[in-house]
Amino acid sequence: MSKEEPLVMEGVITEHLPNTRFRVKLDTGHEILAHLAGKLRRYHIRLLPGDRVKLELSPYDLTQGRIVYRMTGSRPPGAPGSRAHGRRRR
Repeated sequence: MSKEEPLVMEGVITEHLPNTRFRVKLDTGHEILAHLAGKLRRYHIRLLPGDRVKLELSPYDLTQGRIVYRMTGSRPPGAPGSRAHGRRRR
């Protein structure tokens, strides 16, 4: 018996929760609870509310997901964590 393929969806982080969990609003309008994938933890990828992310959802439980990718350029200019905030490039 083979495993089912995960569903890949996109959404926007709305809230940061403890233990690297996030509340994410999907493009379909649903809100789910998501945690970080291992590679994002390993390489210390920072995620903030307002970031667009790509998620994997199990076909068995559509209320929880795993964040596997942060879209580049997803933070608005001047937002905390963006290049235009706080630091000047030399």
